[in-house]
Amino acid sequence: MLFESELKLNRSSLHEQIVGMLRKMILEGRLLPGQHIDEKMLCEQFEISRTPLREALKVLNSEGLVDLLPNRGARVAGTSPHLVSECFDAVAGLERTAAELAAEKASSDDLETLRNIQEEMEEHYRTNNEVDYFTANDRAHALVVEFSGNSILVSMHARLMTKIRQARFAGLTVPNRWHESILEHREILDALMARDSARAGAAAMNHVMHTARLFKETHKLALSQ
Repeated sequence: MLFESELKLNRSSLHEQIVGMLRKMILEGRLLPGQHIDEKMLCEQFEISRTPLREALKVLNSEGLVDLLPNRGARVAGTSPHLVSECFDAVAGLERTAAELAAEKASSDDLETLRNIQEEMEEHYRTNNEVDYFTANDRAHALVVEFSGNSILVSMHARLMTKIRQARFAGLTVPNRWHESILEHREILDALMARDSARAGAAAMNHVMHTARLFKETHKLALSQ
């Protein structure tokens, strides 16, 4: 029985490692939107079989980073800039409402969880670890919505966030944006801790719209070249 447990633990660890490596490759642009994912090459590169790779691709599909194609493998998800822009606008409104509700409904333990994630994000910023920062950042956004206590907001937010994940990560590469993001998250947390609904909602919306503006400006520059 011990041997079986160890096998399951190792399998789980391997699966998580593959998900992490592929997620990093996509977010950092080493695998590009629309690019076919060469399973054979990745299996050789990671020295794994196709089974854990395909399990990892299913996870990334649920995150909106990969499209699974019937009988044709998988490709990196691609979303039109216009749709991404619309999703940003929708997420900004959802997060404003969620933060307003969370300021009223979140428990002390909930707020302590957010404070711990804020500290984790700041540590990743100090060590220049963009991918782990982004993972913690994702959790912070999701938990604020969860702490609103509104299941409809949670469901809608999760679906929309898959559409803007790559654009949000790319925003961190804009000069000063990473530092600004840290400060904006501090403002959201401070407002929640103060139980100030209006301030929390405004801070949450402004944070999302700041990233949205950068995306729109960058896209316009790309179109004009």
